Amino acid sequence: MNINYVLENVKDFHLKDVLECGQCFHFQRTDTGLNPEEFEYDIVYRDRVLHIKEEPDTDGVKLTFENTEDWEFQTIWREYFDLDRDYSKIKEKIIAADPRLEEIVEEHSGIRILNQDFFETLISFIISQNKQIPQIKQVVNNLSSEIGTKFDVTMINRFGSEFDAFFPTVEQIHNATEDEVRASKCGFRAPYIKDAAEKVFSGEITEDELLRMDTDQARQKLMTIHGVGEKVANCVLLFGLGRTESFPVDVWMKRICEYLYFNGDTPKAEIEAFAMDKYGDVAGYAQQYLFIYGQKHRIGAK
Repeated sequence: MNINYVLENVKDFHLKDVLECGQCFHFQRTDTGLNPEEFEYDIVYRDRVLHIKEEPDTDGVKLTFENTEDWEFQTIWREYFDLDRDYSKIKEKIIAADPRLEEIVEEHSGIRILNQDFFETLISFIISQNKQIPQIKQVVNNLSSEIGTKFDVTMINRFGSEFDAFFPTVEQIHNATEDEVRASKCGFRAPYIKDAAEKVFSGEITEDELLRMDTDQARQKLMTIHGVGEKVANCVLLFGLGRTESFPVDVWMKRICEYLYFNGDTPKAEIEAFAMDKYGDVAGYAQQYLFIYGQKHRIGAK
């Protein structure tokens, strides 16, 4: 018998906004898309695969975690989806810092920052360089299939999705050859992925040490990995280490911030420092809304 865990009237949560904002890549949408208020996804996380469904509820949304017992929800998915955090306070801080974002914040009130696995986040954002989200997802899936632990037959039949393996562990990438990594179609990123795995495997870089460091120290440490620049390091800090004051700046965020806050071309480091000062410990959340603001107003569009 299937045991589902159900949460009712969840506020400040929208699956599509959470999963498809570019912070994670090992998932797929599985609903038909015919009902604009219902969403279903398969998510692969560490050694788990989750099928989750969102439906409208009286005062929020109803989330159904399929084939999930209470212990699994309490020990894994509650933290992963950041369900214990009061997002109303975060949104208040963002709007107070820049009232122009109020409409976007209200329209996309269900955005959350996931608490993801550090190593998978590191490798995923190394892969992300110069790629669009569908391409990143495909390479992450390929890398899992090539090197990661395969699902058993029961799990494959249960989910019937395109996934067939978990994301590879540090040891699995460490033991793989560069050619085996390259088979995932990661291209020039293969040696970067190997270098990241070697540094984590050897203990040269550890999650515990990064968490003890201040944000700038942790960023500099991550940037000792070949192929990891400021943007990738900041994404890892924000999405893989819970450093919500981090503010990743890519070409689009640079244009958006220049339009809103500066007069002309501004170095990325200056933009990052400005945003961290302006938004403080919610800068990472603000970055999500600023990106949507830029899309809506076609800032930087050619």
